[in-house]
Amino acid sequence: MSVDANRSALAARDCLAEAAREAGRLALGFFRHGAATSARIESKAGGSPVTEADFAADALLKARLGAAFPEAGWLSEETADDPVRLARRTLLVVDPIDGTRAFVSGDPRWAVSVALVADGRPVAAVVHAPALGETYAAAAGAGAALDGASIAVSAPADPLRLKAAGPKATLQAMEARLGAVVEATPRVPSLAYRLCMVARGTVCFAVAAGDSHDWDVAAADLLLEEAGGRLVEASGERLTYNRSRVRRGPLLATSDALAPRLLEAFRAATGAKG
Repeated sequence: MSVDANRSALAARDCLAEAAREAGRLALGFFRHGAATSARIESKAGGSPVTEADFAADALLKARLGAAFPEAGWLSEETADDPVRLARRTLLVVDPIDGTRAFVSGDPRWAVSVALVADGRPVAAVVHAPALGETYAAAAGAGAALDGASIAVSAPADPLRLKAAGPKATLQAMEARLGAVVEATPRVPSLAYRLCMVARGTVCFAVAAGDSHDWDVAAADLLLEEAGGRLVEASGERLTYNRSRVRRGPLLATSDALAPRLLEAFRAATGAKG
């Protein structure tokens, strides 16, 4: 990456972080630790909840980031998809509240997830967890950080004991194939935050079931890459963005070093083809 491109990615990262924190403050006005949200709740098709806080944070982000990146397309969980974005070189990918069920119930493990994509890959990204007071940020070629301190994926202290996050059934199926004990963490409601746990070295790997979308993972994808890891499909290939299809199959997040060892077990556990 050129010096100018690196500076541009850093500036974009800082812009995303400022907007994400502002959206987080707005959402916190509706959040109640350990209690039901004060926000009005609706149900989407399929039964998943969405709140007035989701819509308000989405509108704020679209206004702030649309002004900052007028040439970029827009893809958000809470905005109707416009195929015009497919013709744009750059794209903003947003989930105003990733982990809405947690937000609704008073669980602090939800996040504002924002990424800027250029030519199919994220170049700046922020995952901000307002109720936890944590901000993960990355720029292409500049590393990943948590609250300004560099983070990196970790190697297991014992190769026969691997800490992981994801659906319990999938982790158990992988354990049987790996010949190692897989220590599953309690369920993490926000997928973006779950992937950040890999980037910061809290767990060795994480799995996402085949029902995630680009807005759930785009920001964490870059954080993983800049922390020395990767987010891949069963093929082992990194994800590309700004496609017409935004739903994803099963995904694996881990360090570059562990990926070859885990991929075969991941494919077998999820039934996904390489």
